[in-house]
This record gives sequence, structure tokens and C-alpha cells, in this order.
Amino acid sequence: MIELEPPVYRPPSEARSLILQATIGCSHNQCAFCVAYQEKRFRARPLKDILREIDWAGEHLPDTRRVFLADGDAFVLSPDRLVPVLERLRRRLPRLERISAYASPQNIGKKKDDELRRIRRAGLELLYYGLESGDDEVLRRIRKGATSKQMVEAARRAQEAGFDLSVTVILGLAGPQGSRRHAEATARALDAISPRWAAALTLMLAPRRPSYPEVYGDPDWRELDTREALGECRTLLANMHADGITFRSNHASNYLALKGELQRDRQALLDLIDRVLDDPDSPYLRPDYLRAL
Repeated sequence: MIELEPPVYRPPSEARSLILQATIGCSHNQCAFCVAYQEKRFRARPLKDILREIDWAGEHLPDTRRVFLADGDAFVLSPDRLVPVLERLRRRLPRLERISAYASPQNIGKKKDDELRRIRRAGLELLYYGLESGDDEVLRRIRKGATSKQMVEAARRAQEAGFDLSVTVILGLAGPQGSRRHAEATARALDAISPRWAAALTLMLAPRRPSYPEVYGDPDWRELDTREALGECRTLLANMHADGITFRSNHASNYLALKGELQRDRQALLDLIDRVLDDPDSPYLRPDYLRAL
């Protein structure tokens, strides 16, 4: 059977996917906002264990259509470790339509172009990519481990190798004082990447060591309130100009669920944000008690 070491995290769109842990934890595990893998020691799982679980799934779950490779960045694995996993999945799950994983700028950057293409040809199709911000000062403070330029370059290389990208950004990272700069720089980075999908989450502080404010290191930093978070999302959308991106803010951390295609639906999304900003009792607003990571 398939064994999972908790806690296990997956993107919202992978709710119906078979989750297979190729790695445990996160190889970077320094981002100031993240609590997902603080209690886990990063390691790659033995290949024989992964292949055995795939064989079990082929026997007991033959109708599986989607597989998500966990944990934090299975894409850190070398092609020699990833390709056998992908090939076995394709062979044992005949109805499989998509394999996906998280990816970071670091583990994309360490792979050569031909290695990226080899992994893509083996069947890994979709990479969930945490941009978080396009502002280098924010990226430095949150310990992302890469500059905006490096993150854009890694994303472009992955796309050139044939991967689809779902890029996530986080509203509220810079607090109210840095909000506009963060939103505008993030919009520029998203435009430069022009991914198939882009998604906005809203920062929610959870217990971690050290805390987010301690790592961020700005005595004036505080969380955005509802109006400020909506305003930041509006600034982000208003400054995005790339065409064909499906944009979402339907993660449970957000105050307002949005979905549309840019540029076709951008004005409608902006208009909805404006209507909600004008009506603090709007039924579209998600109350705090329903928000969650």
C-alpha cells in the first residue's frame, strides 16, 4: 500500500489526485512564511519503495487519472531518480492523464536544459512554482533563496522545456508600507514568466520558529487587513499585462475568490474587487473564521 509521512500538503487543484511521496520535506525549508515542513528532515525516499507503491496503485487504483509527487519539491531529484518513477507511473496506470509536482528556482536551476527535457518527455507535465514576490527586497527578507531575475529565468527555462507552470504569489508579504511595491514588482515578474496559471494566496501567520515578523525584520511590518489585502490584489491585477494567463485567488486563505482569464476578464475582476471594497458586508467576502492555510 501507499505510505505517507504526515503532514502532507498538496495544491488545491490536486484534491482528487493520488499523492505519492517521492521526497520527504523540503530541501530549502527556509522560507519565512512556510510552516509546512519545519518538523521534517529532508530526504529522498528509496526508489524501490516508490516503485513498489506505484505497482500497488496499478493493481488497486488502476483508474487513477492524476498523480501529485510530494513533498515540498520532488523536482529536486535527479533525472536518474525521477525518470524511472515517471515511466513506472505511465506503465502501471493506463488511464493516467497528468503528473505534477512542486518545483523551486533552485532545483530547476541545477538541471541542464537536456535534463529538463528528459524529465518532461518521461511524463512530468505540471510544475507548481512559488514565485511569492517579484520584489527583490521582499524575496531577501523572506529567505526565498533567489532573486526575481533568477526566479523568472528558472521559470522560463522550465516552460521552454515543455512544462506547464502554475505560479503562486502571496499577498501581504511586505505589509501595508511595502504593499504597492510588492504588488507592482510581482505583476512585472508574472508578465515576464507569462505562465499558463497564476494564483494569489494571502499571508496567514501560523506558529513557527522563528516567526515571520522576526525573520522579515521590519519593526513597522504588520499583517494586512481585509481592505488592504483586497487593494493589493487589485494593484497586482491592474499591473498585469500578459495575455492568456488563467488567474485565481480561490485558495482558502483569501478574502475574495476570483477566477478569470487575463486579459479577457481583467476588468470584470477589478470591478468585482471595487464592488466588494465599497460594501464591507458583501456576501462575496470570506469571513476570517472560514480562512485557512
